[in-house]
Amino acid sequence: MTASTPRRSVDLNSDLGEGFGAWTMGDDDAILQVVTSANVACGFHAGDPHIMARTFARARELGVAVGAHPGYPDLAGFGRRDMAFTPAEIEHFVAYQVGAAKGVSTYAGHPITYVKPHGALANLSQVDAAVAGAIVRAIAAVDRQLVLLTFPDGHAMRIARDMGLRTCAEIFADRAYAPDGRLVSRKLPGAVLHDVRAVADRVLRMVEAGAVEAVDGSLLPMEIGSICVHGDSPGAIEMATAVRQRLEQAGVAVRPFA
Repeated sequence: MTASTPRRSVDLNSDLGEGFGAWTMGDDDAILQVVTSANVACGFHAGDPHIMARTFARARELGVAVGAHPGYPDLAGFGRRDMAFTPAEIEHFVAYQVGAAKGVSTYAGHPITYVKPHGALANLSQVDAAVAGAIVRAIAAVDRQLVLLTFPDGHAMRIARDMGLRTCAEIFADRAYAPDGRLVSRKLPGAVLHDVRAVADRVLRMVEAGAVEAVDGSLLPMEIGSICVHGDSPGAIEMATAVRQRLEQAGVAVRPFA
């Protein structure tokens, strides 16, 4: 099959807008020229109204789809620490962040079309039905037309579908997977992958197989609608570019899911 007749299509996303005030995180402008969807921080784990507005406006110029990226209220820990909140509290602060992103993106002339939970909150939603339910209810309350971008095998995906929300399944280009299908903890060595060529080759293998590769070499069948390359990782732009080029060279169309 030639590159002119793609076997399938997939989205390439990145977490962006994750600076705060005078502090920047990654080169958002450069990576926006590579990815097809941008998950924009909503001010709790990172981001602020000014950064949000600029990111949404630049994404509009480049034709990149945008979504809300809500996380724990944890600027110091970048939303990657486990925190004790009740499901009701989670529901409230997710609704708050999605509403903020919806408002600022509309102001910027490029409304959000999806929501991707961030960091520790997202990880917990994979295995904790109460947390997942809180996230999905918050999204549904703000706008039922928004798509949920999340783990393909977690509670949030199941609950969203049960509630009639559209979903997209995401895998991570630059993160290692444990044999149970969960991401390897960032506290462990090898959790984040840095070899650009190896990552690009691995992504193509996973897309073609419809499965993620675990650290023990096993293949875990999973739905794949979008691939995340973290914008705050060293070499993020080079990696995102390599992943996109590898997919397109193999005949996989790279385009937004929402």
